[in-house]
Amino acid sequence: MFENFYRNRRVFVTGHTGFKGSWLSEWLLLLGARPVGYSLPPQTEPALFNQLGLEHRMDHQIGDIRNRQELANAIRSAQPDVVFHLAAQPLVRRSYSEPVETFETNLLGTIHVLDALRSLSKPCSAVIVTSDKCYENQEWPFGYRENDPMGGHDPYSSSKACAELATQSFRQSFFTRQSSNPVAIASARAGNVVGGGDWAQDRIMPDCVRALAQGKRIPVRNPDATRPWQHVLESLSGYLQLGRLLFPGHTSPSEDLCTAYNFGPNVDSNRSVRSLVQKVCECWPGEWENQSDPEAPHEAHFLSLSVDKAWHHLRWKPVWDFDTTVRETVRWYREIVESRPDAETAAEITQNQIEAFCRQAQCQNQQWTCGSLCSDRAGTGLLSHSRTACQWGV
Repeated sequence: MFENFYRNRRVFVTGHTGFKGSWLSEWLLLLGARPVGYSLPPQTEPALFNQLGLEHRMDHQIGDIRNRQELANAIRSAQPDVVFHLAAQPLVRRSYSEPVETFETNLLGTIHVLDALRSLSKPCSAVIVTSDKCYENQEWPFGYRENDPMGGHDPYSSSKACAELATQSFRQSFFTRQSSNPVAIASARAGNVVGGGDWAQDRIMPDCVRALAQGKRIPVRNPDATRPWQHVLESLSGYLQLGRLLFPGHTSPSEDLCTAYNFGPNVDSNRSVRSLVQKVCECWPGEWENQSDPEAPHEAHFLSLSVDKAWHHLRWKPVWDFDTTVRETVRWYREIVESRPDAETAAEITQNQIEAFCRQAQCQNQQWTCGSLCSDRAGTGLLSHSRTACQWGV
């Protein structure tokens, strides 16, 4: 996959102990990469990072992106071919109680990553991950495009908008052809990501799982809010494709891709929270209750992304529809919760889902599949293409 670009590449991942970072690290291992993770310890219990046993399967470094010198030393020591910056304070509601920490992590931490990249003297592509909430949300019924204004009502959204502006500034000031810097930088904005292994507080899918596992009603705070729901593998496939095409000299010319990209779902996956919870309850029988609070902190009512640019520049598009996204997410959780597997089994469940996603992408002739599938778990071959798998969408 990805033309075997990642095989034996050094890939530096900030936030590798988080939900998205753990999925990305697992996929990089399948691709034969040599991931180097830099992050705080896992922030939830349970944590996907621990469930996958990643501490013993990759170069795992504990560090804080707010520590400028320590981070710079780690990047310089790793000499990466690709950098994926995912480390963040990722919760809107927490940003109201911890606004300074949110800006320190999401803005200053991003600046520290960008500044550290200035010291690299070898070709490297860097994907700075922000959020769909970086846009100045006007509650439009149509998707935001990458050239729409940045903004943010809450500290989280604002911090991500600031991170985008900082990335643009560093890119234009220090990472151009004229500067002769061999690092190519782009930013990535994903939709509302769901998937197995997210155990964070105040997020709807973990709230669903915790309630259903205990036989309780699912508490729903904003049932009528509409979001661009997508599986975590959708956004990661976009990041991986961008990282490959961005690499200096790998395609021509990479500087044309040094910009911002949305990686969201198809428009029919823009659904209300109510629709999401109802679909979850179809897959895992249960009930939910409206716990909306008019005095609760503000959260956007409507948000949607346009992914036209990612298609035209990167030939990337979503793979799974809304129903498949929810079904596969619930399947992951039910297998984990009901069997309580060890790390080896959790990794197998996760790898199986990555492979299922890749097979479906190949059936759709996604450009990044390049006619082959992920390397097998032993790293000695390629999974064979299965027409039956395509027919069943697995």
